[in-house]
Amino acid sequence: MTIKEQIEKREKESLSEFAFLSINSRGRSRETSPCDIRTCFQRDRDRIIHSKSFRRLKRKTQVFLSPEGDHYRTRLTHTLEVAQIARTIARALFLNEDLIEAISLGHDLGHTPFGHAGERALQECTNGKYKHYLQSVRAAEVIENLNLTYEVKNGIACHTRGREANTLEGRIVRYADKIAYMNHDIEDSITAGILKEPDIPKSVSEILGTGKGDRITSLVSSIVENTKASVKMSPEIEKAFWELHEFMYAEVYSNPIAKAQEKKAESLVKTLFEYYMKNPDSLDGEYKTILEKDGKEKAVCDYISGMSDSFAVAKFRELFVPDSWKY
Repeated sequence: MTIKEQIEKREKESLSEFAFLSINSRGRSRETSPCDIRTCFQRDRDRIIHSKSFRRLKRKTQVFLSPEGDHYRTRLTHTLEVAQIARTIARALFLNEDLIEAISLGHDLGHTPFGHAGERALQECTNGKYKHYLQSVRAAEVIENLNLTYEVKNGIACHTRGREANTLEGRIVRYADKIAYMNHDIEDSITAGILKEPDIPKSVSEILGTGKGDRITSLVSSIVENTKASVKMSPEIEKAFWELHEFMYAEVYSNPIAKAQEKKAESLVKTLFEYYMKNPDSLDGEYKTILEKDGKEKAVCDYISGMSDSFAVAKFRELFVPDSWKY
């Protein structure tokens, strides 16, 4: 037996009846030669980690625009925290850790620069057609040509809203994403002076605990204790979870201090979109192929959504800010 076959055999013997086994994957869009060492989901994880889209996440906003402090989250550190939480749940429930890790690491590959401000801008420019979760699949398949398995693509596409993923692993990533961003955004907001720990509603802290570690432990433990064929928390924990979610949207995600620069970011993204729609020949080489195949709007969205915060600012400056006379 190859190492891969031994791993597949071990999955069959040790994982839960609700786990999705690597050997049962619906496969890839294009045939590829098998690997004797890694299962299909391990290969997907590796392909994502080695992609340019994954590396660019280190310079994309999570909540605070292009933060200069070393300890604020970026889209990359958010992704790693989602993967850690999701894998903890998967291990406790004897689910497929490789599948859940691949979905987690790939879930934000297509996110715009400047976080949700950039996403709102592209949604306006495309009359609502742009969705970061669908763009993440497109980034993997069209732009990076990663040729991921169906189950990983399905989990990425379903990680935020709308229909649920086909696998339990994919549905857990949706919860892990929220658990991660709510808790690390609280920590970043405290660092920024926008929140203090006592600001968290008492009705939440009495149930989930005080501090990031206690809250994450309470939420993860409740999922582990209550999940079988579907992802569940206890009614008491779930109520506190959604109350915390509402609190964060009211106090942080719409906070005028935290969001002071977002209008500028939206305007910048819209201006770049308009420029490249009028000047599609200015797109970088690989996007000209997409231009010919899928049209202007898709090519421009692909290009802009792939930009890091700093690259988007540099492009804007190059196109619209005059250089000083140097001679």
